[in-house]
Amino acid sequence: MVIKNLIFIALLFSGLNSQSQVLLSVIFGDKLNSEGLEFGLEGGVNWSNIGTLEADKHLSSFNLGFYFDIRLKNQWNLYTGVLVKSKLGADELSTQDLNLLGIELQEEDGTYSQKINYFIVPILLKYNFKNRMYFEAGPQLGLMHKAWVEFNSDEDDRNIRIKDTNKDQINRIDAGVSIGTGYKIIADTGMTLGIRYYHGLTNVYKGISGSNNSSFFLKVNIPIGAAKAKDNDSNE
Repeated sequence: MVIKNLIFIALLFSGLNSQSQVLLSVIFGDKLNSEGLEFGLEGGVNWSNIGTLEADKHLSSFNLGFYFDIRLKNQWNLYTGVLVKSKLGADELSTQDLNLLGIELQEEDGTYSQKINYFIVPILLKYNFKNRMYFEAGPQLGLMHKAWVEFNSDEDDRNIRIKDTNKDQINRIDAGVSIGTGYKIIADTGMTLGIRYYHGLTNVYKGISGSNNSSFFLKVNIPIGAAKAKDNDSNE
């Protein structure tokens, strides 16, 4: 399943790459990519949960953003950027979870999910091995901008979706640590596949101790204009 998700994400991003490259090259210019800096798109899928909740399933969602991979010294880089479309939370909340969050039960049978939209900013120290594998670790910050408990029911040919906003229950800032690894398919300018684990150190819910975010991120990085920038550097 993991390999299938990686292949799907890679194909999706390959399809978007040409349009994205034109747009971002016009906006930012190819100079964002140089010998000491790689800029591009990061996207993928993640599976998240929230501590203290009895939710039966991890919440799965797609995420998308951009990254900066800054070369430091020898084989060390600083990796950062922003996931502008990203979601954390938990799926299939229990009745106890709903009572804890003050969510009213619906009459129909269905499932409840806590969904929280964040702007996610990793700030990771990255070590590149000579075989194009890498290891990264460091802090990660999140800025919450939307949150809701979603009820979904599909019975008797009726599809019901109800959102109960609970943004006021949730701390605006999330902070924790991330650790990950991956592989650059083609040296210098190629696509990178990776996996990262995040564990939050702050409470998601105000006044509820131990309600920490956690998530696995399966991701693809695609440099934008890197090959062109390298060609320009070699011609100078």
